[in-house]
Amino acid sequence: MKNQKVQEKSNCIKDAIYMDEGISGTNTKKRKAFNRMIACAKNGEFDLIVTKEISRFARNTLDSIFYTRDLKKNGVGVIFLNDNIDTLDGDAELRLAILSSIAQEESRKTSERVKWGQKRQMERGVVFGRSMLGYDVKDGRMSVNEEGAKIVRLIFHKFAEEGKGTHVIARELLEVGISPMRAEKWQNTVILRILRNEKYCGDLVQKKTYTPDFLSHEKKYNRGQEEFVIIRDHHEPIISRRLFDKANSILDARSLSQKGKSKYSGRYPLSGKIKCGRCGAGYVARYKTRKDGSRYKAWRCGQAASYGRAHLDAAGNPVGCSGMSIRNEEAIHILSMVFGQLPFEREKLAKRVIQAVSRVISMELAEAGVLEEVKKTVDELLGGVRLDEEFYGRLLDRMEVNDREHVDVYLQGISFKWSCRAAKAPIS
Repeated sequence: MKNQKVQEKSNCIKDAIYMDEGISGTNTKKRKAFNRMIACAKNGEFDLIVTKEISRFARNTLDSIFYTRDLKKNGVGVIFLNDNIDTLDGDAELRLAILSSIAQEESRKTSERVKWGQKRQMERGVVFGRSMLGYDVKDGRMSVNEEGAKIVRLIFHKFAEEGKGTHVIARELLEVGISPMRAEKWQNTVILRILRNEKYCGDLVQKKTYTPDFLSHEKKYNRGQEEFVIIRDHHEPIISRRLFDKANSILDARSLSQKGKSKYSGRYPLSGKIKCGRCGAGYVARYKTRKDGSRYKAWRCGQAASYGRAHLDAAGNPVGCSGMSIRNEEAIHILSMVFGQLPFEREKLAKRVIQAVSRVISMELAEAGVLEEVKKTVDELLGGVRLDEEFYGRLLDRMEVNDREHVDVYLQGISFKWSCRAAKAPIS
């Protein structure tokens, strides 16, 4: 009986077939053929739409109801063959809502299964992403593209060994006719992304973005909402880990000195703001050495640093504090997670900052592209792309470290407390 409605309308003349191949039905924004069909229907070009089933029309309950109701107002009916629903019938909307909800739930389950499968593949080392400067990505594997790798090595050498800045490197690459892979031209932000990219020393970090809503498919930066998948020494490196760490240490030092702090002062943006949740002592910065000889900064309880972990006095009683240490990048990553949860409109704030800068910047600097660079920097800070220690240090009032599962964060001027977990940061 499912074709009865169509048979009853024996005088129907096929107007057109509207089909979106390979496009998800959970959201209508990107379905060009679907939107063209709705426009034609409302324009009076036909008065009946025939589709196989609800899931082919929309797997979003709200969309199903909204569009069929809107079409009905314009005298256009929709017949779902397999579901035996004609939206012009009196009880159609109730049945449509029930079946649409079932279709939406199936889409959610499918999305969860796909995400679960992708994470298992990531854990096995399968690469999700596109090719980049120096690497070709095909069938989930990364292989060195020697032509691009030469440019990457040149950039790291100029920065870490020759002491040149990112603006200078960008200009020199342009002068010798070397073009970037996807950007229109070399800019300092492109150079910075390369210098900060852990893939070039052989590590792989995935799930830097995630999709919180299976209906919208909108990607967001992962600030701890989901676990990162981190594999060390995953693929052939283009540059040594020593050179990568050296370049990033220089970036950190320059970031401090360029913002008005002396690089010889021995102070860091988080100094005096990290406290031990066990004994209340302040944390102090210490540099540690990895097995490969590279160094990284970590924070440790002042009492533990003074007396040593599990130190015993003459009577055999433990002294000092056993509070855990935390890597600097872990602390910055926690702050980026907290910042990502602050309820403010980032786009509006970015727009106001750019407007304020544009009012005071000179025409000469504007023509030199400085305003565009400022815009990119603001977007990266507010979007969580750039984990700037100085930026987060100014936001932080104090951080109390109890253990790896309980790190409490208090921001300047806000009485609310965020409780976080000291998961590994995306870049080691």
